[in-house]
Amino acid sequence: MDPRSLRWRVAALVTLATVAMALGMGVLVHRTTEERSMALARSGAVRELQTAVERFQRAAGNGTGNGAEGSRGDGSGPGDRGYYVGGEVPDALTARLGAGPDPVTWYDERTPVRPRMWAASVVDGQPVAVSTELTLDDLSRKALDRHMRYAALATLAVVVPATLLAAEPALRRLRRAAGTAGRVRRGDLGARSGGRPGRDEIGELSAAVDHMADALAERLRAEQRFTADVAHELRTPLAGLVTAASLLPEGEATELVRGRVRVLHRLVEDLLEISRLDAGVEEAEAYPVPLGEVVADSVRRTGLRARVEVLGEPVVRTDPRRLDRIVANLVANAHRHGTAPVRVDVEGTRVVVRDDGPGYPTLLLAHGPQRFRTGTAERGHGHGLGLTIAIGQARVIGARLVLANAAEGGAVATLLLPETTGDEPEDEPEDGPGDGPQNGPEHRPEDRPEEG
Repeated sequence: MDPRSLRWRVAALVTLATVAMALGMGVLVHRTTEERSMALARSGAVRELQTAVERFQRAAGNGTGNGAEGSRGDGSGPGDRGYYVGGEVPDALTARLGAGPDPVTWYDERTPVRPRMWAASVVDGQPVAVSTELTLDDLSRKALDRHMRYAALATLAVVVPATLLAAEPALRRLRRAAGTAGRVRRGDLGARSGGRPGRDEIGELSAAVDHMADALAERLRAEQRFTADVAHELRTPLAGLVTAASLLPEGEATELVRGRVRVLHRLVEDLLEISRLDAGVEEAEAYPVPLGEVVADSVRRTGLRARVEVLGEPVVRTDPRRLDRIVANLVANAHRHGTAPVRVDVEGTRVVVRDDGPGYPTLLLAHGPQRFRTGTAERGHGHGLGLTIAIGQARVIGARLVLANAAEGGAVATLLLPETTGDEPEDEPEDGPGDGPQNGPEHRPEDRPEEG
């Protein structure tokens, strides 16, 4: 029902076109009918005037003069003579007698309900005039105008709904193409509108959207393959580099080399993790865990300062290792790009990470995090993989990560975990290293975040 939609614009254009056509035809018919009516009335008045002139001349030849006195041209009638003479002729008609050739006519609208057509001529120096009442003719023209208005309204009542119905299939196809483009933008690379090129312009548009989605999907798959291949190829020389760095003699230069090797090792592991997330091979191992304890333990393991507040004792069914990865990356990102203090609030199935920094960049909020784009002016200040991994891991555990900026300033990352129903079993998972909630989530050295 949005008045800005194409549906209502089409309806408005059709309405304006129909009104303009009805108005033009109405004016044309009205003027044509009026001109024809006036022409017939003038012709009839002139014929009556000829008869009146003959009677006037016969009366003058018989010596009877102008006959009995009549009215002063007020439409009450000329008495028994059938014409008006001298002062009985209206002044407006008398003024016309000297301005043009005889006979002259005049449409008298002084009485709107009883219009009259006058015809006059000068005979032997005396103005002689006759009048014809046009009340019926005027009523006929008004009835015709009224019927044309009714016909225009009836046409609008039929044409506008019919136009909307006729335009609906085309608009539905446009909405389908727009919906497909929106789904592709949100990451559904399998969305297609089913357009057939050559059918019409909308078909061409739908086919172009489908081709664009195919090309985009192929490019993304190529990028994912390239990322995975690069990460896998780097693991072997990187393992040798790690070993070589461990054999270097202790010293400031050695520690610097080892630090850079650790950063490179974490970067490769992050790339491998992203490639697995992109391939969709990751699966969550979910079981009930105390959300507050898992989040607090995850923040503690980062070694970064953050205030954790837990409301109640929430329990959720999720994969604690992946949850730990998400929370750790969000806290690290808040410290790297934001300003202390960093706060982590846990309430129900919501985990909110806040900072007092400048907030997320507008480009990131509009298009989401992108790998190797940190949102900072300095290159080398993180690799832009932390939020990408957090969103990918959230998708694996069925959660949703919402990024926003607080009204008072600072970035707000909200992790919305799926609700835990009351009838879910609370049994413990099979024994294994780090699987039980009583021992906390399993942590690997490469899971600690380095990039924001």
